[in-house]
Amino acid sequence: MSKTKTISLALGSFVAGALISLHLPALAEKDVKTGLPIDELRTFAEVYSAIKQGYVEPVDDKKMITNAISGMLSNLDPHSAYLDADSFKDLQVGTQGEFGGLGIEVGMEDGLVKVVSPIEDTPAYRAGLKAGDLIFKLDDTPVKGLTLSDAVKKMRGKPKTPIKLSIIRKGESKPLEVTLIREVIKVQSVKSKLVDGYGWVRITQFQENTVAELAKHIGGLYKDGNKPKGLVLDLRNDPGGLLNGAIGVSAAFLPPDTKVVSTDGRTEDAKQEFRARAQDYLRGSKEDPLKTLPVDVKKIAMVVLVNGGSASASEIVAGALQDHKRAIVVGTQTFGKGSVQSVLPLPGNTAIKLTTARYYTPDGRSIQAKGIVPDIVVEESANGSSGMHLREADLDRHLINDKEKEAAKEATKQEAKPAAKTTAKPGKDKNKEDGEDDLPARLEYASPADYQFQQALNLLKGLQIMQNKTKD
Repeated sequence: MSKTKTISLALGSFVAGALISLHLPALAEKDVKTGLPIDELRTFAEVYSAIKQGYVEPVDDKKMITNAISGMLSNLDPHSAYLDADSFKDLQVGTQGEFGGLGIEVGMEDGLVKVVSPIEDTPAYRAGLKAGDLIFKLDDTPVKGLTLSDAVKKMRGKPKTPIKLSIIRKGESKPLEVTLIREVIKVQSVKSKLVDGYGWVRITQFQENTVAELAKHIGGLYKDGNKPKGLVLDLRNDPGGLLNGAIGVSAAFLPPDTKVVSTDGRTEDAKQEFRARAQDYLRGSKEDPLKTLPVDVKKIAMVVLVNGGSASASEIVAGALQDHKRAIVVGTQTFGKGSVQSVLPLPGNTAIKLTTARYYTPDGRSIQAKGIVPDIVVEESANGSSGMHLREADLDRHLINDKEKEAAKEATKQEAKPAAKTTAKPGKDKNKEDGEDDLPARLEYASPADYQFQQALNLLKGLQIMQNKTKD
């Protein structure tokens, strides 16, 4: 069994094609101060025996044990899970940015598969699947009764093969049916371009190559003596990924050795602090790609764009740049995924993914079930509405925000106020009927139609005018 002591982040929901981070720490038997719960184990043995002897059909021992392990983990929180051989393999492959599937990040709700977010430039994204969609049938197979892992397996398959999804969408009077063609999903981690002299850099996911790709794209913005007048770092709908990627991206814009994030849990291994330094974001003996960055990147005027689909590693970057006042965070409240998952390999090429810590911004803020609140709130459309976003606080059995335990206790004594809720609500235009979308199914980022981006540009232009007046 591996004894590697590394910790990273995973979004926690299954993805059709395994968009999930790889991290393989060893979890030693620590802090085990009590003996085995004999009475409870006796009850477990009696249930096991009753199923073996009396269930209507024979049940394989391996299947029963696997189901028991899966149940133990899935009932802890939304991000702890048992990974069978296929899921474990996909997890390892997914961090490289290429995997097979439909390109949707999914969870489970009331026995149905719930779309958390379609991944950009994938079959699901192009077909117009939306966050909050409930999938109740895969081809002719009802989802009810399937585990999330089983449902994900059915959505996977050979490239160029079709699958029909039957969907319930809020606001639609009848179910929708959409046929997707499976393909190998190749996710481009970083994208960039110049718009009116301002740099736009988008990170779609935090992968193994994200830091190197970021350095490459920033270098392209400064090519041939160009110097962007400002920079928009776009983290909208970025579900997260690898912790070292988040540290590296933060380090690109922060002074050396600046604190980026810390983690805290029950074991000593879970108590760590990560800084803007090569040893915290490089894996192995690689050349530091950030050495080639222009010096101006450390002080260029910046806006970070976020929304309800910005999670995990995205929130680490936004939180670090916000706490150090390095950038202005603009958009809507983020997802709120502030927990660390460690992966423990097991015999048979399987593993468990276990929540072992919470992570905290440099100022000690816990993002769990709360997210990052923007410095300037800008909704996703000009009419003041945003699309529907599922958030961590909406998930069953979500880990609570430990920094707000006392506040939560006090809040339960008072009458709930709708305005104080952090749960995302679908945007609605008063001039539209239920079922009509406020936003287009597919938004071209950094385009004239991208309202949040245009507001970020206006903010940067305003900052530039103020700086010029100060110089004068």
